[in-house]
Amino acid sequence: MITNTSLEYKGDLYPSKIVSYEHEGDSISFNTDNKVILKVTILRDSLIRFRFTTKGYFSNDFSYAIDKTQLHGYNFLELTEEETYFEIRTSKVKCKIQKADLRLAIYDLNDFLILEDELGFHWEESYEYGGNIVKMSKFSKDGECYYGLGDKATQMNLKGKRVENFATDQYAYQKDQEPLYKVVPFYIGLHNKQSYGIFFDNTFRTFFDFCQERRNITSFWAEGGEMNYYFIYGPQMQDVVTTYTDLTGKPELPPLWVLGYHQCKWSYYPESKVKEITSKFRELKIPCDAIYLDIDYMDGFRCFTWNKNYFPDPKKMVAELAEDGFKTVVIIDPGIKIDKDYWVYQEALEKDYFCKRADGPYMKGKVWPGECNFPDYTNPAVREWWAGLFKELIADIGVKGVWNDMNEPAVMEVPNKTFPMDVRHLYDGNPCSHRKAHNIYGTQMARATYHGVKRFVYPKRPFVITRSAYSGAQRYTSSWTGDNVATWEHLWIANIQVQRMSISGMGFTGSDIGGFAEQPSGELYARWIQLGVFHPFCRTHSSGDHGNQEPWSFDEEVINITRKFVSLRYQLLPYLYTMFWQYIEEGVPMLKPLVYYDQDDTQTHYRNDEFVFGNQILVCPILEPNAVGRRMYIPRGEWYNYWTNELFVGGREIWIDTKFDEIPVFIKAGAIIPKYPVQQYVGELEFDELTLDVYYKHGKEKSQVYEDAQDGYDYKKGRYSFLSLRTIGKDKELIIQLHKEGKYDTPYSKYKINLIGLPFKVTEIEIDNEKVEFDKISFESNNFLIVDKEFNELHIVGE
Repeated sequence: MITNTSLEYKGDLYPSKIVSYEHEGDSISFNTDNKVILKVTILRDSLIRFRFTTKGYFSNDFSYAIDKTQLHGYNFLELTEEETYFEIRTSKVKCKIQKADLRLAIYDLNDFLILEDELGFHWEESYEYGGNIVKMSKFSKDGECYYGLGDKATQMNLKGKRVENFATDQYAYQKDQEPLYKVVPFYIGLHNKQSYGIFFDNTFRTFFDFCQERRNITSFWAEGGEMNYYFIYGPQMQDVVTTYTDLTGKPELPPLWVLGYHQCKWSYYPESKVKEITSKFRELKIPCDAIYLDIDYMDGFRCFTWNKNYFPDPKKMVAELAEDGFKTVVIIDPGIKIDKDYWVYQEALEKDYFCKRADGPYMKGKVWPGECNFPDYTNPAVREWWAGLFKELIADIGVKGVWNDMNEPAVMEVPNKTFPMDVRHLYDGNPCSHRKAHNIYGTQMARATYHGVKRFVYPKRPFVITRSAYSGAQRYTSSWTGDNVATWEHLWIANIQVQRMSISGMGFTGSDIGGFAEQPSGELYARWIQLGVFHPFCRTHSSGDHGNQEPWSFDEEVINITRKFVSLRYQLLPYLYTMFWQYIEEGVPMLKPLVYYDQDDTQTHYRNDEFVFGNQILVCPILEPNAVGRRMYIPRGEWYNYWTNELFVGGREIWIDTKFDEIPVFIKAGAIIPKYPVQQYVGELEFDELTLDVYYKHGKEKSQVYEDAQDGYDYKKGRYSFLSLRTIGKDKELIIQLHKEGKYDTPYSKYKINLIGLPFKVTEIEIDNEKVEFDKISFESNNFLIVDKEFNELHIVGE
């Protein structure tokens, strides 16, 4: 027995003094006399990677999170040595690294201190598993706020919170419960009107403490792996989020139908029930584009099979649903039933594709089919095989999208609800245990699913949705916030979660509208629909254990509210599609919390409820029962009440009256909002007008409209239409300027321009410097005009 306590438990260890350094290209390595190496890599002038090892050498550099297609480059890099520290300078920041202990501090070029190590990097040897528990602590500045970290059911501002990142099947989770389904180890710090970001790219179980344990200290640590983090300098939060999103990647553009309304339940079966649901949507004129089939469509819950008692001819059913505008989306889980007569199991067994325990046998766990084995999606050969399994579902039967669930991975009837930690994974040639692979298992499943759906749905675009995800998953999949509950508290949580996911790189996210567990009242369902139509992913889903949750499950008033708001979403599809285009092109989040929208206004730093949908629509949900209004914060600038067209000056909190069939929605002054006519599904109607709602502003404002063929890949060949619109408002004049890019010719020929808030009576209209008669453009009572889409400048003059 070893009784020497210094050997039994060494406690925290720290780097010692720097004894040498090497500068090669964009990287500088500092070596200490106790074999710690800090490698600093300048990816951009505002993006710096800090990577530590305690072994005297680095292991293979591999990450599932980083988008390897992104090109990085800096403009300026200079290393200087001072008496007590080294200084690395770029064109945006400078970093001082102490010679005595590798502690570092980062400043802007005006010597303003952005971020500073407290203890800095330290570690503890893990005697149970080997390797290190790696730790980092930094000082928190007075008034510093913290945001991000993805799927967290807590306040937007994380100051005073401790959170845990370990993908977990958390059925009916509660406010502040940790951990949840997704792992996004990226946060944004804000103090003194300066924003920065930290991305801790470590797939082990990680923790972040934002001044909870110690008042002025923020820290993060992992149960294994490397201390490997990226520092992102703003100074605007917009810059931080865009850089992080570029670093971890962006999705491709979804087909437009995916941005419509979706209906789901556990489960719709048999076929007659599915058609009853879809027919009712058409009968009630509530738009809907997708119907989902949960696990009961399968034969004994076996993936890639059909229960022929419920669905005797799935290809015929899917085709008939498509004729009525419905796209079919099916669920696929990772657990493969142990059954020697089941072809998927046979193939995986023959190819040795299942995860194994440390001593050799296959990992076995209970999920819906019973005893299952689980594919190792960290093996490229397994991913390729898995992608090929979708041929029948997608190419032959005609399914349009796939929903990955239970992929945390979730295992039933075991204490930790997942794989044992000794399970082995290939990890793309970097073999490891489940401790390292757990948090990325769901992402690699979604990645394999994405490649399969994309292969067989081509030449159309794929749609995949996942419950579990790690940073970078947005390159392959959308997501939702998991098994929520039909409570008012969960409506509040859903609002915050989707905002937080949006600024954490995973913008294509929504919640189960109405709550998955338990049963909402009609009022709660209506209020959730009113919020959900302003989320990038919009789907009602429920467990079905507590009753029905289709819109007609409630009274006529709720049906009408659902129709009204889902129809509004379909009108706003060109606006939403443009939001998505900006997200994939520029990394701009589709939902913007108020602190993101205006970080210099300290009143935004603790706001949870209000958010900006796209760039120009302000939304504030009603989160309490029996509400006849609410207090809300209007950000700085001028905003029109969408329902009344009343103009408000922002930068203040106000009371807004609301009806049951409304929530506070405001439009930024100067905005041009594009609208389609209401369709029951995307592509139902051919129309000859695009409506443009033009909100007058004294001054200038820019708007954009992106359109293409709504599916397929021609947009990547330049066949898209991108309108840059500009309004210039004067006392007696409104000028609308239009510039078009792209080779796509939109099917409509005219714009219907709705004029809102004009402070003058129109006396004259010029199009491209030519005066036009009112009757030729259907100008009516100062409200609207209809013009040919081929114009460059429109002058509306008044008195």
